[in-house]
Amino acid sequence: MPALPSSILEPLWVQVSALLPARQVHHPLGCHRPRIADRIVVDKLVQLLVFGCGYRRIADATCSATTLRRRRDEWISAGVANQLRLAVLGAYDRMHGLELEQLAVDSCTTKAPCGGQVAGPSPVDRRKQGLKRSVLTDAGGIPLGAVPARANHRDDGLLAATLDTVGVVGVLPTRPVVHLDAGYDYQPCRQVLAKRGMAGEIATRGSEPRSRRPPVGDRAHPRLGEPVREAALVHRAAPEGGGVLVGAGQRRHRVRPAHPPRLVLLPLGRPTPPPPMTYWRSLLALDP
Repeated sequence: MPALPSSILEPLWVQVSALLPARQVHHPLGCHRPRIADRIVVDKLVQLLVFGCGYRRIADATCSATTLRRRRDEWISAGVANQLRLAVLGAYDRMHGLELEQLAVDSCTTKAPCGGQVAGPSPVDRRKQGLKRSVLTDAGGIPLGAVPARANHRDDGLLAATLDTVGVVGVLPTRPVVHLDAGYDYQPCRQVLAKRGMAGEIATRGSEPRSRRPPVGDRAHPRLGEPVREAALVHRAAPEGGGVLVGAGQRRHRVRPAHPPRLVLLPLGRPTPPPPMTYWRSLLALDP
């Protein structure tokens, strides 16, 4: 069963086949092992992107995992992957339109157990091999460019290289706004934006007083605010000056009741009356 319908796979294969370079056979006799068809490899790579599985999971008798990796590296070196990315962004811009007036840049850290050319010790995973990706998106979340780096590389140091990847998309509007989190609240980052004629919307580090910060849960999702606040009120004592989470990082004590809990008996209905005394007298009379 294909990963995508033929109505999508066929136009995609036509676009990819037009970008593939002509293959030159250098074997002196011309009788080497038959080469796996490019169409099969493209279908397998599409399945990898759709299912998100490994090469060994998707390999079968038609194409091995080694062939998939080798053909992938061959096409990346030939520039096919980059040309295909630009073609996809151009098609999306014509059909839906890229919102380039508002941009966003952020980084994420992933595992890299096999290492790599840019892998490095991860500060959030006990210095195991990790990879950081700095991604640039438009206002709708469409990725426009990405820059890989070591996991221990700072986010603000990748801002300039990440913004340079948007140049291949096309002409940017006048003074676009770049949204950044507090990890980019440094003067060099503002200089990078000013040099490229961009405005920055940067979250300021530590500008909000601690006593006025919303409780934990309101930041992640508004629906999680009430349960977290209730749990904090039940299990933690309110400090002086109001605010349950004021002075985060200090040791807190649980609220203990003034009196130990007591077992409260619930009524179970009318109790069963004891047997009459005549019953016990008749038993005693029968006893010899």
